[in-house]
Amino acid sequence: MAAPATRRRRATISAVRSDEAAGEKGGLGGRTPNKLSCHRLQESLLSSASSFSNYRGILNWCVVMLVLSNTRLFLENLLRYGILVDPIQVVSLFLKDPYRWPAMCLVIVTGCVLFLIVCVCGNFLSSVIQGSFSEKLGLFIHCLNLSIVLVFPVATVLLLPSVTPVGGAFALSAYTIVLLKLYSYKDVNKWCRERDQVFVRNLDVCSSAGPSAPSNGKQTVSYPGNLTVKDLYYFVFAPTLCYELNFPRSARIRLGFLLRRLFEMIIVLQWMVPVIRSSMKPFEEMDFSRMVEHLLRLAVPNHFIWLIFFYWFFHSSMNLVAELLRFGDREFYRDWWNSETVTYFWQNWNIPVHKWCLRHFYKPLLRRGLNKWLSQAAVFLLSAFFHEYLVSVPLRMFRLWAFMGMMAQLPLAWLVARFLRGNYGNAAVWMSLIIGQPIAVMMYVHDYYILNCCASVAGG
Repeated sequence: MAAPATRRRRATISAVRSDEAAGEKGGLGGRTPNKLSCHRLQESLLSSASSFSNYRGILNWCVVMLVLSNTRLFLENLLRYGILVDPIQVVSLFLKDPYRWPAMCLVIVTGCVLFLIVCVCGNFLSSVIQGSFSEKLGLFIHCLNLSIVLVFPVATVLLLPSVTPVGGAFALSAYTIVLLKLYSYKDVNKWCRERDQVFVRNLDVCSSAGPSAPSNGKQTVSYPGNLTVKDLYYFVFAPTLCYELNFPRSARIRLGFLLRRLFEMIIVLQWMVPVIRSSMKPFEEMDFSRMVEHLLRLAVPNHFIWLIFFYWFFHSSMNLVAELLRFGDREFYRDWWNSETVTYFWQNWNIPVHKWCLRHFYKPLLRRGLNKWLSQAAVFLLSAFFHEYLVSVPLRMFRLWAFMGMMAQLPLAWLVARFLRGNYGNAAVWMSLIIGQPIAVMMYVHDYYILNCCASVAGG
């Protein structure tokens, strides 16, 4: 009599265990939910130890809150200041005299035939007229051309008082972009000539990312068929600094995408102008405590302006240009906001510049025998030079704040990588962005105010 009872008890235990297994496997949605156990070893979703990664709802909440708060700020600025996107005010930043447009003339010259035709002819003659036009002579022409691109706008900005700081910075930025593009153009065509000389016919290796046939099935171009003015002008206006014989192209221009980017560019300006105005205060009577207080007060709006400029330039503007030109590679930035080291930030926040430095400066230095650390220091040195070039020349004062700020990234990168990890490293990167930039801005504003505003008051 005990045997049947024992068998029934074992069957019941087996059924319960099968229910537990089904419940653990299927959860609440299973056909046979677990009746005896509803807990298992797991972390909270917002814990760093959790493997959960779908935060789209929280991201949408942040976007809604940001839109609502900035809509209030937009309406407040509109009621208090009126329409701030005034074409006359924008033009006045670039022009002192409506009959003189030196900065605009400088920008127009960057796309002029003078520099571009010399570049095309140099490469064409180097490839076609072998023997009578040597590689060394072509290199000399390119070096002379790039030197003119670098020095000519500096002399113009410094010698013409009618060039405003904003106009000068815009013109120098255009010349710097053209300089880097022409350097890349020269390098890629040189690599193609070298491969031709060793009978390597697969010209796809001349691109930075392998075969790059356009997505619309257009016939690819091989060297030296790319040495045309049309090809070079497309590269000059394309949102990239690295040249390729065949750029990836999108199938068509999307009008809706284009209008959204244009709307973003306009609406951002309405938000930025009053913040900039409220941050510009005189510094000549400040003591150290007031300067620290003003620095902390300037840090948040300056950081917001930087973030908005990043979105305006790297997302809205560059996507707008890419859409107009059907330029297919839209990776203008990566997830720099997740940076746990300073090096990762500089490698991912500005992809066009990073690709140029990696392709045309860092790797060539490694091939010449320099070690990794010296090559990285050389890249930061080059970046520091151009930062100072784009700030000091338009302001007509040389203080080296931007140069020293960039070079300070080297010890900062070592300290963060050596002593901080994970979230602490990410917080350190954010602190360097929020606090470091306002320090340089305040230094330049202080010096510019003392040299110009105070001088004009004393003279009056």
